[in-house]
Amino acid sequence: MEYAIAVIDIGMTNKKVAVYDDSLRQLDAKYHVFEPKNVDGLPCHDLAAMEEWFLAELALFAGKHPIKALAVTAHGATFVCVNQDGKPAVPCVLYTHEPGEDFHRRFYKRFGKAEELQARTGTPAFKAMINPAKGLFFAQEKFGEEYKNVAAVLPYPQYWSYRFTGKMGIETTYMGNHTYLWDQVDNTFSTVARDLGVASLIPGTLHKSWDILGTISADVAAKTGLPKETIVTMGIHDSNSALLPHFAKKGVGKANGFSDGFILNSTGTWCVIMNPVAQYGFAPEELGKVVLFNISAFGAPIKTAIFLGGLEFESWSALFTKKYGRRDVPGWDEGLYRSILRERNLFLLPELTPGSGQFPASKARIVDNGETLYFKTMNSLRYCFPNNKRADHESSDHKKSDYEKLIAVLRISLVLQTLTALERAGIEKGCEVYTEGGFRKDESYSRLLASALPDNRVFLTDIDEATALGAAMTAKIALSGKPLKDLAADFEVDYREQEKGSFPELGAYREAWLAEAGKEMV
Repeated sequence: MEYAIAVIDIGMTNKKVAVYDDSLRQLDAKYHVFEPKNVDGLPCHDLAAMEEWFLAELALFAGKHPIKALAVTAHGATFVCVNQDGKPAVPCVLYTHEPGEDFHRRFYKRFGKAEELQARTGTPAFKAMINPAKGLFFAQEKFGEEYKNVAAVLPYPQYWSYRFTGKMGIETTYMGNHTYLWDQVDNTFSTVARDLGVASLIPGTLHKSWDILGTISADVAAKTGLPKETIVTMGIHDSNSALLPHFAKKGVGKANGFSDGFILNSTGTWCVIMNPVAQYGFAPEELGKVVLFNISAFGAPIKTAIFLGGLEFESWSALFTKKYGRRDVPGWDEGLYRSILRERNLFLLPELTPGSGQFPASKARIVDNGETLYFKTMNSLRYCFPNNKRADHESSDHKKSDYEKLIAVLRISLVLQTLTALERAGIEKGCEVYTEGGFRKDESYSRLLASALPDNRVFLTDIDEATALGAAMTAKIALSGKPLKDLAADFEVDYREQEKGSFPELGAYREAWLAEAGKEMV
């Protein structure tokens, strides 16, 4: 091994420091979960604690591996405002915080109509502060005095790259990630960025993710033991990072640097469906829908649709586990799924986080034979099914049947949300779908999804940590000067095709499910 690469991988839940060798094999990894820090009643990222942990883990790895480069990848929708000393000037509030309807009305009254902004910036009108421009607007209103000390505004990966180098920059993938701050038509700062007054505070030159920002600072070298020549790349948005292994394997192609013929179905807390396309632009009927455009590491448009699939699965299944005393996750049962699809009287509807996902106005609930139970009230109810109330003496076998039905209908709901997201991301006949992340291990989800896409081949990948691997690839490009395609020989990806089944009942069930989703709106 000639050298090693360190990766800082910052998810909303898990934070990770990993080390890769010069052939892109992971050698080491450490994980940590940081609870939000409460500031004035607001949930905020504990940036100081995170930095202390990152440096401590880098110090441990520096003694074991010949690290020559550091790359950062991070979740979306987060910017950090720093003062002249390079420290946060205002608290970094989690994007999940919901400031209320009056806030959103003020935002659009000041900065423009939601659909017009979507057309220019590729950004739909999310609730909470999933649009970073809203997070910055919130900081200006909530922390007015502190905000006066803001000297620079940095995208989240670039904040961390700055903390390691003392140098500032921006790159394509994060500026183009539903920020409202980048005009994707004119490829410049948006009117929102200018009207917010942040266009002059964000570094002005857009770089590639693998461009070198600088070498580590003397302070970081002293605290970690890393060589002072250790380079730090610009950083990259996590979902865009997960695309890089597939770009390397499948080719980056025919027009404007995009790879032809696949959609990535990246599943986790957020399910992110990403479709590399030839050109930017919405059809008129897409405006106002939860569809967006990312910008790839190559500067090309990625038509994208997202929903909180992993969060939905974890939250609903935890509720069912509590109700029925079951901790197992039932496997594939074709007869059970056919029965649910055929009868069309049991439905599970999104959204657990109002304003998110493909059905932002829908209320999270179960509908059983026309009766409705809302997720927010189910913890106080004894049984899950309103039409199947059980007596105290009823057998555990009967309860088991209910539990398995609920897990099945949850999976069906996630498949139907995925189908909607794939359609909004522009799936076409013949386009391959690559599922990676947690859902690729769920046979029931994968079988149903493949069966629902008769004109598309669905593959399950074996990449466990595509985000960190993609970030390591950016560092290797920086160190070696090789183009991405030359890195394909360094690693293998097993694209295992998912077997399809015939489920003619699925179409009618989906129509009924969509009708139910439209009945109960926030």
